[in-house]
Amino acid sequence: MRTFAHRVRQIAPSATLAIDAQYKQMLSEGKDVVGFGAGEPDFDTPDNVKQAALAAMKKGQTKYTSVSGINELRDAIATKLKRENGVDCSRDNVVVSCGGKHALMNALYSVVNPGEEVILPVPYWVTYDEQIRLADGKAVLCPTEKLQIKAELVEKAITPKTKAIIINSPCNPTGAVIERAELKKIARLAADKEIFLLSDEVYEHFIYGDEEHLSPASLGDDIRQHTIIVNSVSKTYAMTGWRIGYTASTKELATLMGNLQSHQTSNPSSIAQWAAVEALNGPQDSVQMMKKAFDERRKSIVKRLNEMPNISCPMPAGAFYVFPDISRTGMTSSRFCERLLKEAGVAVVPGSAFGADGHIRLSYATSMEYIMKGMEKMEKFVKSL
Repeated sequence: MRTFAHRVRQIAPSATLAIDAQYKQMLSEGKDVVGFGAGEPDFDTPDNVKQAALAAMKKGQTKYTSVSGINELRDAIATKLKRENGVDCSRDNVVVSCGGKHALMNALYSVVNPGEEVILPVPYWVTYDEQIRLADGKAVLCPTEKLQIKAELVEKAITPKTKAIIINSPCNPTGAVIERAELKKIARLAADKEIFLLSDEVYEHFIYGDEEHLSPASLGDDIRQHTIIVNSVSKTYAMTGWRIGYTASTKELATLMGNLQSHQTSNPSSIAQWAAVEALNGPQDSVQMMKKAFDERRKSIVKRLNEMPNISCPMPAGAFYVFPDISRTGMTSSRFCERLLKEAGVAVVPGSAFGADGHIRLSYATSMEYIMKGMEKMEKFVKSL
């Protein structure tokens, strides 16, 4: 009997997408369920962005583009990086891809050789581990301190085989923002040891209070040479379905990633690229509106969770996730989530999917009314244990 490739046999399906699919199936069956699984803004794509897509179609901008993206979008990304992040680059440093996952995959495929190690702080986004494996690399799980990435712990994880470090700030699933002093130490460590630093900055605009986003690529020329920024328009502009992500790196690496992409997908959707130009260059009011709404929801959901017996939830500094500790319930995160969905009709993601059993992840990228309904159902479940 013919067998399938080992690389696909070893892949685990995305736990977040699996939970969301299960939730939607139950919803279609008429069941009273509340879903906190998918990390997707509940807001619509801004009208000016949609109008730009319509204009592109009317102009006939529906053909192949250059593999790495249209110049207008790559210029807009370079301008954005200079304006918002203090990162000096040009279109030649930028590769536009089919979403943030694709951008990350391009980066890993381009820098990791078989057997080389990638340091992955725990908890981590579910896709990182799988993509490292697909690139024939080895994920080296690095502990954190109270969900915070520490340079000392990262340094201890480095070996002669270390090729890259992945950081994600604000973090999915915890919402944690790396402390500036620690980020600077990690960036210096990467540059001094000539290790690539993959900086996932997808949630950069959703940071609350006095916290501010810091891109390591802004910390000096030598650090920038070792940094690969991974970002997208998906979260910032509620454009998850448009599938536009990008990397910013050295020109040499950008060329290599462009060559790789030419044989994978060719260019991203031409129409979506023109929409992304407007998203980056146009009014930013929608971003601030979403940030304000997420901030209010963040405070409310954390308050409600901490009022429940045997649940403890730190206040996230960014993104739109909470990562409460449910270990005092005596259940594994998978068992807790199974029972919560079956008995209370509330869908959340087990922390085991992120390498942190004893926690669960909830996305508050949904309406306040929906959050309160879900919290009421979850509280009744927890009190019944």
